[in-house]
Amino acid sequence: MRITALKCALIGQHPTVRITTDEGVDGFGQIESYKPWLTPIVAHYEPYILGQDPTDVERVMLRIRRIGAMKPWGSAVSAIEMALWDLAGRAAGLPVHKLLGGKVRDRVRVYDGAVRAPMTGYDPEDYARAAEFMKAAPEGFTIVKEGVGFHGPMAARTPGFFYGDLRTGPPHPDAGPLTERGLAHAVACVEAMKEVLGDGIGLALDCGPGWMVADAIRFARRVEHLNLMWLEDLLTGDYTPYTDAAAYRDVTLATSTPIHTGEQLYLRQNFKELIERQAVRVIGPDPADVGGLAELKWIAEFAQLHGIAVAPHGVWDGLIGLAAHIQLGAVLPENFIAFEYPVASPAWWYDIVEGLPAPIVRDGHIDVLTGPGLGVRIIPEAAKPHLRPEDAGFFD
Repeated sequence: MRITALKCALIGQHPTVRITTDEGVDGFGQIESYKPWLTPIVAHYEPYILGQDPTDVERVMLRIRRIGAMKPWGSAVSAIEMALWDLAGRAAGLPVHKLLGGKVRDRVRVYDGAVRAPMTGYDPEDYARAAEFMKAAPEGFTIVKEGVGFHGPMAARTPGFFYGDLRTGPPHPDAGPLTERGLAHAVACVEAMKEVLGDGIGLALDCGPGWMVADAIRFARRVEHLNLMWLEDLLTGDYTPYTDAAAYRDVTLATSTPIHTGEQLYLRQNFKELIERQAVRVIGPDPADVGGLAELKWIAEFAQLHGIAVAPHGVWDGLIGLAAHIQLGAVLPENFIAFEYPVASPAWWYDIVEGLPAPIVRDGHIDVLTGPGLGVRIIPEAAKPHLRPEDAGFFD
């Protein structure tokens, strides 16, 4: 079996990868919805993999893995790896989790990072309402996550929140030292959420990046009584092309609140210092950014050796990405907490994919998919009306 083409189409908001072969077996991967401009980038990798045996996944990845970078530039490589596993599984007639070593759990816990009511304000009562909405979600989530501090509009919408100038531009542009008022406000919002959720639903916080080390320590200590799941990306993180392991270690050693980062990192090499120095208690690589499924599995196993938990990021990874998360979650070691539940973007994606259970999430878990490959399939006739003219040959 040989690879005959590498294609990428923008379907809705998701760049979607398809690898075809001379034996008619194909495989799909997906890039998260916030990166539609990466669609033409995928074509750059085609000459490196044409003519290769797609079932030799590692051999193919050795040809392209070095040609990637930190989020967002590792997404194309990651989606190709995802498609290779899908194809290899279909060729073998096996679900991907069988190819990755076999499942260790029959259902996978997910946490909510997207199923939430729109925020109309950023005061404690607004966060309490958001917590009520997530608590009442039919998915029955046992862990939910909300953005505070510099992750989202809190800093910009709260007068006197920090000593710095408000900025516009890329995601989460603001950063700087917090005022006493800002610190108290963030703590009050978290307390309001936890009062609603009680001790039956874990609360994780997406916090930055942008905090100073001293403020991160103060905040982490101030919320210790709430037994939070983690504080994510306080110092560096989403779209930051590096991780300051020494600074994260300072925060981690100063508090009992678990500190978390890693969604922006590409490849195992960029987790090495973070894990070996035990700079955080939880890592959150994203399979659609870190280099793929096998790469994340290796990182999770390495983290387990150092007593660090793993909670993969992936809220915008789409439904093919969701299937990939399920296959991966089935094989991760005991340090696995949960993965971030991706939702369709737009909602009609649910109509063009088959293989997912209905409902998808029950009691905060998803049953491991047992179909070949990733376990889901795009329905070409349903998807074709959503293709752009330039992508008309995607399913040919």
